[in-house]
Amino acid sequence: MEAIEQELRLFVVDNFLFGQKNGFMDDDSFLENGIIDSTGVLELVAFLEEKYRIGIDDEDLVPENLDSIINLVRFVKTKMSRS
Repeated sequence: MEAIEQELRLFVVDNFLFGQKNGFMDDDSFLENGIIDSTGVLELVAFLEEKYRIGIDDEDLVPENLDSIINLVRFVKTKMSRS
């Protein structure tokens, strides 16, 4: 598991699953599985912007970017490569 994936998984586990590490797979939808709600998405975005020093625009706030660990890793890497 790579560093970005580990950091994102740890953030989700600590902040939304209250430490339950086996709560989801990397391709599980956060929204469909009730892991993160709309308020949680805002918390997640703030974390991503601060941790990875990336800017996230309104048009970036779509499930294809933010709705699973796999999507998050791809999104963060893409944003970081453009910085």
